[in-house]
Amino acid sequence: MEAQKTLDCKGLNCPMPIVKTKKTLESMKPGEVLRIEATDKGSKSDMAAFSSRTGNELLETKEEGNKFIFYIRKK
Repeated sequence: MEAQKTLDCKGLNCPMPIVKTKKTLESMKPGEVLRIEATDKGSKSDMAAFSSRTGNELLETKEEGNKFIFYIRKK
């Protein structure tokens, strides 16, 4: 999947991946896609809840080794 920006949140614990995701999305245009890489296991449920709460679309969640990758489209 193609993303306009990539955010590295590896090594960060809750709530920092969400805080950084929110800040990055604020600087993006509607319809653009953000790729987030995180290692915090809690980020899986956090990103789903964040997307639902903010109206941004969680397009994909996948795991690669010990890394979680999320694609979110800005509303």
